[in-house]
Amino acid sequence: MAKDFTPKYTVPGIEREAAGTLIDVLRLRLHALNDLHLTLKHIHWNVVGPHFIAVHQMIDPQVDRVRDMADDVAERIAALGGVAQGTPGSLVKERTWDDYSIGREDAIAHLGALDVVYTGLLEDLRAAVKTVGEIDPATEDLLIEQLRDLEQFQWFVRAHLENAGGNLATASATTEEGAAEAAKG
Repeated sequence: MAKDFTPKYTVPGIEREAAGTLIDVLRLRLHALNDLHLTLKHIHWNVVGPHFIAVHQMIDPQVDRVRDMADDVAERIAALGGVAQGTPGSLVKERTWDDYSIGREDAIAHLGALDVVYTGLLEDLRAAVKTVGEIDPATEDLLIEQLRDLEQFQWFVRAHLENAGGNLATASATTEEGAAEAAKG
């Protein structure tokens, strides 16, 4: 049985049932963002090799921005009359993806895996933008802003994986492990 996220009240101009739909979409976005900032810190702590410092320093600003994104999503859920479930148990129980699978590894391997992570996240976020755009422009705007930032972060990652001819080392990879291997060459 699907959980009903319809709030007892919501912001003016949005029907309660529509707010429930927005809350449901935002709930998964909150989980994805909380998972991403933990994954980024995991990479930050476990990256090694000749590109260590570049990747180590590139990741922390992404962590900070993703944490801010999670806060914005949680606050939007609350404004809509919902409950922002930010606990690890909720994340693990409700997520539709597996844990990040790469441990201590070369910087380029981590970037290859992170490219796959960003691709999945961005695909889900674009679908969320489409869903909320039919209901509420304020929530859509919030997610579009996040989409731009996350696409830029993926571009930063991909700049390390692209050759001068414009070919992406991870272009055919569909898993983190496959992308990590492809990135290492």
